[in-house]
Amino acid sequence: MFVISRNGKTTVYTGWRAWLAGAVAMMVIWLVFAVVAFAWIGLALTFGLLLMLAIPAVAIVAVLSSMRRR
Repeated sequence: MFVISRNGKTTVYTGWRAWLAGAVAMMVIWLVFAVVAFAWIGLALTFGLLLMLAIPAVAIVAVLSSMRRR
């Protein structure tokens, strides 16, 4: 049962309309959850890849610069 009150008017949804509204609400919530989860996973993969490339690059530059000073 869904009860919606707007502008002093109360609307009650029961039966198949309540089930349909619940199913639609659940789908929307799951879609938002999926978008947020994929965004977090994408950010984690991006930062992880950048770190995996940047740390060895910094180490190579440090070794080359130390060799150049000699």
